[in-house]
Amino acid sequence: MKKVEPIRDLEKIKEVKNILLKRCYRDYMLFVIGINTGLRIGDILNLKIKDIKDKTYITLKEQKTKKDKKFKINQDLKEELDKYIKNMEEYEFLFKSRKGINKPISRVQAHRILKSSAKKAGLENISNHSMRKTFGYFYYKKYKEISYLQKIFNHSSPFITIDYIGINQDVIDKTIDNFYL
Repeated sequence: MKKVEPIRDLEKIKEVKNILLKRCYRDYMLFVIGINTGLRIGDILNLKIKDIKDKTYITLKEQKTKKDKKFKINQDLKEELDKYIKNMEEYEFLFKSRKGINKPISRVQAHRILKSSAKKAGLENISNHSMRKTFGYFYYKKYKEISYLQKIFNHSSPFITIDYIGINQDVIDKTIDNFYL
């Protein structure tokens, strides 16, 4: 199995956003939330309107770790979310499936959505988890604060976090580019 990668290029992120926006506003918002919160796909898909409407934080119990999670909704994300949920009811899932009554899309469907848009943008090794890794990659690039990111991701060590977001490979690649005997 290939290792899933973050999207490391801001232009490619914009391209994926544009592809998704043309396809479906719901799919665009799924990607926007994924890359701006670093939440796991299972936790994102379980969100309901009441979990974010008029809230400053997304609070939940992580599906995987069973740990409590509190993530601040910044102003930019809040504005995007408010536009998206404008005509939705509080009991509805944030990312409703077209199948059934008030059910979220499946992880498999989320994977298909992301994979197809990434492919159109010329990206490989992209899956649902790439959104979380993309968040981590750019958070680290901006703040260079691995301990905060480790806490956000609930990782047990900074080494796991660095490897997880693909920074090690970037650093190694750069050192090899400048190495010749």
